[in-house]
Amino acid sequence: MKLTKKPALLLAPLLLVAASLAQAACLSDAEVAAMYDAYNQRKPAANPEGLSLADGECTRAKFNRLLQASMGAPVGYKAGLTNPAVQKRFDASAPVWGTLYGPMLLKNGAVVEAGFGSRPLFEADLLVRVSNVAINRAASVDDVLKAIDQVIPFIELPDLVVQVPAPPKLNGAGVTAINVGARLGVLGEPIAVAGQAGIGDALRDMVAVVKGDGVELDRGKGSDVLGHPLNAVVWLAQDMARNGQAMKVGDLISLGSFSKLMPPKPGLAVEVQYQGLPGNPVVKVSFK
Repeated sequence: MKLTKKPALLLAPLLLVAASLAQAACLSDAEVAAMYDAYNQRKPAANPEGLSLADGECTRAKFNRLLQASMGAPVGYKAGLTNPAVQKRFDASAPVWGTLYGPMLLKNGAVVEAGFGSRPLFEADLLVRVSNVAINRAASVDDVLKAIDQVIPFIELPDLVVQVPAPPKLNGAGVTAINVGARLGVLGEPIAVAGQAGIGDALRDMVAVVKGDGVELDRGKGSDVLGHPLNAVVWLAQDMARNGQAMKVGDLISLGSFSKLMPPKPGLAVEVQYQGLPGNPVVKVSFK
């Protein structure tokens, strides 16, 4: 039988597909172990480039197995890229999520090293606490309100983990792979949801004002997060279900960014006031 050469024009697309598949894959166990070592040493890890969403989720699962071995069982989850401005920065069209662990959560007024991570940042955030597993079926803000018992002021201290520059090389799948940069966060005093008339509207309309050494650095509204911050929980419930996972009673859920991501500096004292929430609560952190 005579063999005939395939035209180069037919082979070229196949070669491009093969090259693309070769570049995009779940990071290997060795690559994830190297990323985990860099995370612990607070040194930049290699950028996880060319990942698909499935690759990012697979890598996140491997990374979290290592985190859980050292930090214990998860205490909650964080929704990330829930603010359109942050999505744009990371060339993402949808939110992402990661896992929170007990040692990550610090008390109000904590003093933290400015170099707490390889790519340390701070931002205004909020936590809610799950009180009913019905939250996993939430389809609306009202559904979420019926399944939480606390709203907690929260300054998140994320770590982008990877080498500079991250964006645009670090996209939504890459952010997923690094567990959405979960590193540390400072909790304010909880606000009980029960008995708080209009708390849903207050969460949507509140203004988070970020100050550094008494000078305003940024501000953002509750509605900046998916139109209403509790929509982040609706999205999280649906995406966790897609991954065969669910929230449980007592879990703390981080809702996302109400401000821009800012780098800490030694000696900087940061506070966030949540104007419009009951008592206009304030949460503080200082960097050394």
